[in-house]
This record gives sequence, structure tokens and C-alpha cells, in this order.
Amino acid sequence: MTSFRNVLVPVADPALAPELVKLARAALLGGDGKIILLAIVAVPEKKSLSKGARQAQQHRLRLSALPGLHPGSNVEIQSVVRVAHEVPQGIIEAVDEQEADLLILGWKGFTTTPQKVYGATIDEIIKNPPCDVVVVRPAGLDRCRRILLPVRGGQYAELALCVANGLACDLGASITVMHSVVEEEGRRLHDAPYAAFQQSLEGLATVTRLVTIAADAETAILQEAADHDLVVMGATARPGDDLPSLGPIAENVARQLDKCVMIVKTREPVDLDIYMRRAARRTKVVWPGRTLPITTDAAQPAVLGGQSLSRTVDKWFAENTFHSREFKNIARLVELKRKQGLTISLGLPTLNEEKTIGNIIRTIKRHLVDKHPLLDEMVVIDSGSTDATVEIAAQEGIPAFQHRAILPGMGSYKGKGEALWKSLHVLKGDLIAWIDTDIRNIHPAFVYGVVGPLLLEPQIAYVKGFYRRPLVLSDQVTATGGGRVTELTARPLFNLFFPELSGIIQPLAGEYAGRREVLEQLPFFTGYGVETGLLVDLCTGFGLHAIAQVDLLNRVHRNQTLMALSTMAFAIVQVFMRRVEDRHKLNILEEVNTSMKLIREVRRGYYLDLKEIREHERPPIATVTEYRAKRGK
Repeated sequence: MTSFRNVLVPVADPALAPELVKLARAALLGGDGKIILLAIVAVPEKKSLSKGARQAQQHRLRLSALPGLHPGSNVEIQSVVRVAHEVPQGIIEAVDEQEADLLILGWKGFTTTPQKVYGATIDEIIKNPPCDVVVVRPAGLDRCRRILLPVRGGQYAELALCVANGLACDLGASITVMHSVVEEEGRRLHDAPYAAFQQSLEGLATVTRLVTIAADAETAILQEAADHDLVVMGATARPGDDLPSLGPIAENVARQLDKCVMIVKTREPVDLDIYMRRAARRTKVVWPGRTLPITTDAAQPAVLGGQSLSRTVDKWFAENTFHSREFKNIARLVELKRKQGLTISLGLPTLNEEKTIGNIIRTIKRHLVDKHPLLDEMVVIDSGSTDATVEIAAQEGIPAFQHRAILPGMGSYKGKGEALWKSLHVLKGDLIAWIDTDIRNIHPAFVYGVVGPLLLEPQIAYVKGFYRRPLVLSDQVTATGGGRVTELTARPLFNLFFPELSGIIQPLAGEYAGRREVLEQLPFFTGYGVETGLLVDLCTGFGLHAIAQVDLLNRVHRNQTLMALSTMAFAIVQVFMRRVEDRHKLNILEEVNTSMKLIREVRRGYYLDLKEIREHERPPIATVTEYRAKRGK
């Protein structure tokens, strides 16, 4: 009998969701498959898909708030929101992306759309089903105790039996199999598929009654249905009719009955273009010790045309831009973590942060360790602080490591990127989060906001935070978006050389989280260029849709001098040039200067201060012998 692993349930009417989920659970036959609740944001054709970002956030909140969607600990329920110009296309793309093998479409029993049979969305999908489909008009599914299964045999009958049997097992119901035969000439032809179908009935305790009729099928079904609570039937052909159809008998029965009706249709043969696209999605890239799927288009973003690339980025922006309020139910995140068997670590990179580190530790520990056990560990990774930073961390019960003392055989460089790279050797979690430690208005959302998307959507591997940055100038607070280096250096260069990442709002933000299995396979630049390098390498190796970003609202922190920002920009430009070299097989950096003459002002004039600013590149930590030994690889 057909077995399903991933059941996709588009939710247009939240009131129908519980019954649709019950049907999805039944289709899994008690197995450990996955139910994916899908909401589609439809953006008008001439509008940018990025316009759907806010609606996507609202849909995610609605899906997460649906009651009664926890059918059993062995069934994973995931919710996703996708953005498209047409709802049917969005559903079809989601079937492909989620590798769904069953699609459940709720139907209200009628349509007001002219020239449509079931409605615009269902008609378009059943014309060429991307996977097996169940069209259901739910009506009191919980009360169903007798199921009618009209069949003639064939592939639709097998699917109908699978659905009916799953429901019967789940609801404690019985099944009546009703076989319709055609008299005289056609009888032998129609009996052959049923003879094969009968083998599937053997041993099914849920089938308690067999009925054979030679009358008009539609009339017989309507009469027999009077003594049943639910009708499950396969689609039937509509000869000579080009309309998308589940067949005239199924349509008429569904419209005339005032009870729950389900009509099933198997997927059609996949055309070559779709087959090739799916094959491309499963192309694999080999990293040390592990094989992970990547999207071929994402691995070679330069080959995308302008319009295609723009649409890809717009769609990504709408679907992968989250808001921290979506994850304020921390208890739900803890439950998701438990179900997925994950551990979460928070790394706190520090350098002379005695004014803020204590409050950061206390706030995060109180909300995300003591009150809600979201974090399994918090660790300070210090870069040689000369103030009381390390002592304060110790007083708060948080271990602190000097990054130069981690992996001493690898040597040590100065820089935040070096601290982050080495922290992977110390931190134990499956998910790793880092936040800056100069934040003055710390809130738990800075952590749960970047962790939430990783727990919600398995295909997301890395999450960046973004926020408004009020600048404190004298006694005035001025609201702004990205920092000066972000807006004047990083974002222009991303748009110029890596336009697939042009939707990242704050690429240099210091709040982010990722999956260890991905982070350990990425090289890390040792200085200010670490964030830039991670984004480019993630997109190249794992695809744009492995990256997400989340709105963390406002962030107040220490503002750097213009001189410090200048050196930061200098380092970041080096990383861009290095990755442009890699992509286009060029040789640029050997011929450019990696020292910068800083202009210093003194009392009677100016002088030039030469400073070496070189971004070193650490290899993926999964290639380091000590790391592999520690993690048993």
C-alpha cells in the first residue's frame, strides 16, 4: 500500500486546519513522517515579490497560533510561508521544495469563479498534479465511523484505499468497498483492474463490507452514502473534455452530498524540464567528512540573468525575512528544540566590555536558561581584555576562554573572526549563536530571534539579525538603519559583485546563528571581514535559501570612531576582492597593498600612520585534526 513521508497542507482557511491535519496524520499511517502547513502570499504580477515580506510574517504568526495541531509526538508538524505571483504556482513550487508526496487541498464544496470547476487554485493544480492529491470537503471528520469507498480499480483506487484505511485506523471506523461494474461488452475490461485491486484488500481489518453494483455508479454511490459518514473516491475520466477535472461522477457526488467527501488523484508523469530541475536541486557538494545538498543555481549565482536573479532575491527577501516577535513564545522554541533533539550554545566574543557584559549575561541567563531552558551553554570568548570583563563573567558563573589559548597548535591572530572560528572548538551545541557584547539595550530577542528560524525551518542554515541603530551624538539620539560601513561599503559591494546577497539588510550585524554542520565547513576570515566571508561562502556552498534574516528592532551600542570604521572598511574590501578572485579565477590581492596609511591629526598638523591590515583566512574547522578528534570524526 502507498506510504507517504511528507504531506503538504495549504491552509487558506485556518478554521479547516485541524481537520486537514487529522487527514494528513491518517495518511502517514502512524509513521514518523512530516506534515507541512503551507500559507501562500500572493503578490500582484507587476509588483516585486519582496512586497510580500510583511504578509509572510503575519501568516507565520497565524500558523503558529493555530490550536490543536499537535497530533502526536511521532509526527513532526512544520509551517512554512511562501510568496508567489499566483497561488497555484506557489503551491507547486512548495511541493517540489519540500519533496512532498501527498498534497491535501481543502475545498468548500462550490466555486463562484466563472468557468472553474473547483476554483482557480484547485483547477490549476489537478490539471497536472505535482504529487498525489486529495481534494477534501471536510465536515465533521471526528464523527466519521463508516467510510464508503467506491472503486473500479486502478491507480486512483489504490490511493483512495490508502487514505480510507489510514482514516479508518485513526478514527476507529469501518470501510465499505463498493465495486461498480459495467454490463455486457465492457464488463471484462473494467473487472481486470478490480481483480488486481482486490489483492490490496487482503488482510485489511478495516474493510468490513464488500458491495458490487451494476447500476448507474453515481446513483448507487449517493444511495449507499446515506448510511455512511464519509466518502473517499478516486478521480474518474471526463472523455473529450479539456477542463481540469476529477471526473463528472466525483464532482456530482461531492456537490450533492452534505457530508465529508474526499477525491484523490495520483500525480501525472513528470515532464523533462521538471525532472531536470529536481535532479539539479539534489546535486551534492562534498565537504570534509560530510555530504550536504546544495542548489546548483545558488552555487553558481553569476549564471543567473538579471530579471531571474532579481526575482530570486525578491522571493528570498519575502520568504526568509522574519521578525523577532514571531518567536516570543519561548516555550514553543524549547519544545521545538526538544523534539528535534538539538542543543544550543551562545558564544559571547569580548574585548574590554566590562560596562555591558554583566547585564548581558544576567538578562540572557534569566530568560533563556533559568526561566526557559532554550540555551544549553553560554561561553565568553575573550580576545585579551585588559579591564574586568573576564572577572565579571566569572562572577556570573559563565566560563571564559582566551581565544589565543584555544587550539594553540594553530597559532593565533588578532580579530573577532579568529575568536568566532576558535569558539567552534569550545562550544558544544548543534546550533551556535553569537551576539556582540557592547549592546546597551540587551533583550532576549537578540538571541531567540536568530535561533528561532533555525528551529522553525530545517532548510535554513544561518540567520542574520538586523535592527535600527540609534546613534548617540552628544545628547541627541538619531534613529538610523545600517551602520556607515554597511551602507557606504558592504551593501554597495554586495550589489556590485554578489547581487544574490543584495537583500541582506545588515550584512555586518554581529548577531547571528547557524547550524554546526554548516559552520564547521566554512572558512572564517580572522578580522572584520568574517561576516562578509561567511555570507558569500554560505550562499555559494549552500544556496541563498539557506540564509535568513530577522528583525531585532532597536539596538544601542558603543559607536566607533571614523578612524576605526575606515580600517574596518579596508579589511572588508579585502574579503570582497578575495571572493571575486575565487569566483572569476582572477589574481588581484597579490598586487594590492594590505597596509593602510591612516591620517593622524596632531596639534600642529598631520602625519601618516602606517598600519598593516590583513585579513587571514582560517580553513573550515572540520579539517582541523584536533577538532575532528574532539567530536569523534
